[in-house]
Amino acid sequence: MDEHGEQPDVRGGLNPKLQGGDDQALQQGHPNHPKAMRVQALLMAFPALLGAIAAEYATPFWPFAILGPVALILAVLVIFLPHRRYAARGHALSDDRLRVVRGLLFRSDTVVPFGRVQHIDVAQGPLERFFGIATLTVHTAGNHNASVALPGLGELLAREMRETIRAHIRRETV
Repeated sequence: MDEHGEQPDVRGGLNPKLQGGDDQALQQGHPNHPKAMRVQALLMAFPALLGAIAAEYATPFWPFAILGPVALILAVLVIFLPHRRYAARGHALSDDRLRVVRGLLFRSDTVVPFGRVQHIDVAQGPLERFFGIATLTVHTAGNHNASVALPGLGELLAREMRETIRAHIRRETV
């Protein structure tokens, strides 16, 4: 509740700080996206954990001097960070543009006008296929931020967004 006794507007479940000055509500990705990010983080953390185990046995330090802190840091990165990253991302598709908001420490609010779109990709890796999600990448004219990726969308939603943007581009070129 705010100072007036009203519920704050979180617009699609996102942090209100991510809304910026735009009035359009931001949507989050598919609910399976944090799960996929956790599996990906676990796969990336596994070699570090093996290295910490090897260092633990190779050094004369007291037990768990190396493995303990490494395991704690990796646990935080695998368990908590994916959900925070998911909560810090959002997108909004309007009639003439795509808005993508992302970032925990360094926030980015990118608006892509459909008139600048060159082509659109929908990509899925093995993990994304397993969880039923996809990444929509919009390639634009220019060289600064020429590609805007929107990971963690439901596969059908990513394809629908691609077709919506493609239809708008066709209307503009005719």
